Amino acid sequence: MGDARRRMRAQLRGGGVAESVVDDAVLILSELLSNACKHGRPLGATRAGSGDGYDGGDVRAAWRVDTGGRLIVEVTDGGGPTRPAPATPSVTAHGGRGLAIITALADDWGVRDDVRGEVTVWVVVHGDVHDPDARCRRDHVTAALTASAPPDLSGLDLAEAFEDLA
Repeated sequence: MGDARRRMRAQLRGGGVAESVVDDAVLILSELLSNACKHGRPLGATRAGSGDGYDGGDVRAAWRVDTGGRLIVEVTDGGGPTRPAPATPSVTAHGGRGLAIITALADDWGVRDDVRGEVTVWVVVHGDVHDPDARCRRDHVTAALTASAPPDLSGLDLAEAFEDLA
């Protein structure tokens, strides 16, 4: 995954994409690759790559800036037992926030099925990478992840509650 992130960063920087958009794209790529490796089946034998992207054999990643200036990232795996969907993990859960992070950072995202059983999750990272006001959206991530935070329990005296049980 590190190779894919490094390649993406270098190619996007070389293409003049704003650093804040590159940062968001690299984080999105990391989340997509992690989800594909964890939940998807491998694609099989490594195939020759084509231009901007990464083909690690088990998963395939691609990114491009289209003619309208939209930055699109795609990760393809061999499908899995469930469809990619945002989860609502508990506060103490060790995972399950990847698609919530992607939703907060991206303009749009979705899932495309292939006749060979491959599944591609695509993300429109930014609608116009040539926009001089393109900003990092990390504040959206913080808001999305803290929206389901538990209430403040600091004023509770749990010892009193357990005394009644003794």
